[in-house]
Amino acid sequence: MTKKIILISSLIFSSLNANAQLNVLKKGLEAKSPIKTGTSSLSEDEVAKGLKEALNKGIEKGVDQLSATDGYLKDLSVKIPMPDEASVIESKLRAIGQGKLVDNVIESMNRAAEDASSSAKELFVVAIKNLTLKDVMNILNGNDDAATQYLSASTRTDLALKFTPIIKTSLDKVGATKNWELMVNAYNKIPLVKKLNPDLVEYSTNKAIDGLFIKVAQQEKEIRNTPSSRTTDLLKKVFSK
Repeated sequence: MTKKIILISSLIFSSLNANAQLNVLKKGLEAKSPIKTGTSSLSEDEVAKGLKEALNKGIEKGVDQLSATDGYLKDLSVKIPMPDEASVIESKLRAIGQGKLVDNVIESMNRAAEDASSSAKELFVVAIKNLTLKDVMNILNGNDDAATQYLSASTRTDLALKFTPIIKTSLDKVGATKNWELMVNAYNKIPLVKKLNPDLVEYSTNKAIDGLFIKVAQQEKEIRNTPSSRTTDLLKKVFSK
């Protein structure tokens, strides 16, 4: 009887052990199973590489466009206007024939943004490298600007810290600081007006970063929705929905 019990216990233990090993093997296979995207089956590694390649291409193109001469100034989607709180300055000065002062400030702010934008690449590259598989799948299956939103959440604070001294130096270099002082001083001399002097560096920095993400979002949308913009086989596979 004792031998019988031992034999039965041994069989049960062997069965449980085999099932446990089967479950471990099954989980391992599921973890490495391909991800279906459109009509293609891709590994998680391929999907991650494809998305990172798309992001790098979009960022490089967007940053290159913005850092070129007139990248901000002649593109109405990202052009930096006068600060809202300085709109009264602009209207008053234009009304008394001082529009050139305003135009000089607007141009120099945009030149400073063009000067600073190329420094964003480094931070974006780090953010892309740090993408997890969960991030990758959320972006791949997200809205047309899902990657841009990820980059904004991951890099905006660091971009502000990095852009601020560059923008300040650029504003000085292109004459924006001098033009701003001339414009504000001219306005403040008008009788009975409320004296104003908004922070030009902070404003220009924030608007430059806004423009950067607008341009990156445009590039992301193009890769997602325009097959001809997918210039490699991997991009075609990953985004063939």
